[in-house]
Amino acid sequence: MSDPNWWRQAAVYQIYPRSFYDANGDGLGDIKGVTAKVPYLKELGIDAVWLSPFYPSALADGGYDVDDYRNVDPKLGTLEDFDEMAAALHAAGIRIVVDIVPNHSSDRHEWFKEALASPKGSAARERYIFRDGRGENGELPPSDWDSVFGGPIWDRITEPDGTPGQWYMHIFAKEQPDFNWENPEIREDFLKTLRFWSDRGVDGFRIDVAHGMAKDLSEPLPMKADLEAKAHGTDGFADGSHPFWDRDEVHEVYAEWRKLFNEYNPPRTAVAEAWVHETRRARYASPEGLGQAFNFDLLQSDFDAASFKKIIADNLVAAKESGASSTWVFSNHDVVRHATRYGLPKGGSVAQGTNAAQDVTGGTKGQDGKGWLLAGAPAEELDVELGLRRARAATLLLLALPGSAYLYQGEELGLREVSEIPDAERQDPSFFRNPGVEIGRDGCRVPLPWTADGSSFGFGAGGAHLPQPEWFKDYAVSKQEGVEGSTLELYRTALRLRSELQTDEELEWVETGNQDVLHFSRPGGWHTVTNFGSDPVELPDGDVVVSSGPLDNGKLPADTTAWVVRDA
Repeated sequence: MSDPNWWRQAAVYQIYPRSFYDANGDGLGDIKGVTAKVPYLKELGIDAVWLSPFYPSALADGGYDVDDYRNVDPKLGTLEDFDEMAAALHAAGIRIVVDIVPNHSSDRHEWFKEALASPKGSAARERYIFRDGRGENGELPPSDWDSVFGGPIWDRITEPDGTPGQWYMHIFAKEQPDFNWENPEIREDFLKTLRFWSDRGVDGFRIDVAHGMAKDLSEPLPMKADLEAKAHGTDGFADGSHPFWDRDEVHEVYAEWRKLFNEYNPPRTAVAEAWVHETRRARYASPEGLGQAFNFDLLQSDFDAASFKKIIADNLVAAKESGASSTWVFSNHDVVRHATRYGLPKGGSVAQGTNAAQDVTGGTKGQDGKGWLLAGAPAEELDVELGLRRARAATLLLLALPGSAYLYQGEELGLREVSEIPDAERQDPSFFRNPGVEIGRDGCRVPLPWTADGSSFGFGAGGAHLPQPEWFKDYAVSKQEGVEGSTLELYRTALRLRSELQTDEELEWVETGNQDVLHFSRPGGWHTVTNFGSDPVELPDGDVVVSSGPLDNGKLPADTTAWVVRDA
């Protein structure tokens, strides 16, 4: 496992640990649960797993509110459990990517508790962003900005002497105070964290909110109306002038990180979650920085041939210019699963939440700081069969592209969004902070079904922390393993063939004369054809090695992808 370029065309499987597999029966997925399922992951054929946060956390934001960056949540296991998991994954030939959350800590972090107990102007306060309020007695927040989760971006504290005090900044939940990245102590501590996990065998890092961290809070702070006006202008904030998103200074941090990553053999990898203007993405993916950045463009596209082609072509050019490889993704822990999106009347496009914070951050779709997409159509409008058919076709196309493929747990089972969660059992803070506006992200975080029976469909002996719908039994691993044509076996076949067929990071478009058909080839005679139209189309000569659905008398039906191998 010494290949320094393993990440360039890797298939990476995202695990949301609390919903993957529960080994101890307490209703929460855990680290031992991942270890127990290493044979499943190996059989799936992935190159790496990406673990969403498993750190100690109060779960104010699903684990992205971190109490301790160099430990495991006791509810999920221990550092020894982590080491055992890492050893098992590496023995199976699977690398490990972990989430790093550098923009903010939790309000239970020892440093924030120290800041609350310390006076104004203290070194402890300087680790975070504290400001005096406006108004005669500081009763107004320093600015009128909104947080991504709704409500003000500032929260007022009570000083140690009991008087109303300063305000602290939190781009997300109030339980997630933002770090002050101008403070050298913050920079040094994160270098320590990156080295801690690298020394434990972690192969790479996914950087949460990578376009945050650096901020310009020079007085006077601009008002929300001024930011909105610029956001909706011609170039928005493509010049990096937003006060807290995508500022140039953040790349000074990543240059330091890259030096650390390169001390290891092979170098540790990193991928940025950066919802930024397309002209700004390359800086995050540069060899001098993180090395790779998420491309969410296909995730935000309708199921449409012209849109897919333009996105693919543009991103391959951008990747070549930056020296990185592109990344491709349809689902993750923050968005509606693509099997649902493609079954909605619009064909894949999903309305974003209408959180007012989005109007502050750039005005471009996807630049809301997190970018999650929330279903805009009622469940009764969902065409389940169409959604799954298109999701399978889109994924088979994605797996044929040059670059890294990021897969989200459960998509290999064909899972769709779970809409049947009672309000009282939801957990995502965005739902509670924006009632009637956002449904939150719980629907894609429901624990996986491993068997067709049992109180939690095999997730664990003690139930599941989010309710699973009855229809999960038909999508369980046990119902799909070894079943020809199942979504699980489609993924296994495609991932195995992908590793056999993949060569150089090259793609050539093949003209079909049909605007609803995308056909491209890769070196070695590997052809991929996707029919976005309604009528069956002819396939090129060669061996059809896998297709996302049955062929129609040798033709490719609507909403279907096939891989054809021809003599090179």
